[in-house]
Amino acid sequence: MIEQLSVFLENQPGRLAQACRTLGNAGINMRALMVADTEQFGVVRVICDRPNTAKTVLEAAGFGVSVTGVYAVETPDRPGGLADVLEALGTAGLNVEYAYCFLEPGENAAVNVLKIDEGDARDVLEAAGYRVLRPEDLYEPDDPS
Repeated sequence: MIEQLSVFLENQPGRLAQACRTLGNAGINMRALMVADTEQFGVVRVICDRPNTAKTVLEAAGFGVSVTGVYAVETPDRPGGLADVLEALGTAGLNVEYAYCFLEPGENAAVNVLKIDEGDARDVLEAAGYRVLRPEDLYEPDDPS
């Protein structure tokens, strides 16, 4: 599994920019970002190069942050690629709580970030022929803070 940050933000103009600037000023590089919002607040999910350092930096700036384990699954960048992954998980009785995707620049692969609510999806995904990325495939794991 890889580590993903969940940053809780008030739904106000400039608040997302402040979180991103905080990471940028600390030299932390974001690899993927997804925002889910309601009228009152948003949850920003971030894959970055130093998740534990990022958590510390964001908390020091007054942001609410948690770190969650998620799966990052590499698939061919083609129509139906994500559907194939989801079908393999569904057949095994595993539910996806949420997902988002990004492309690897210069590669012919998509990376699907999946939060799976129960069970160990690694064995299911690898048995179906998918590469499940490890932290070192996406970022330099840092020391826990």
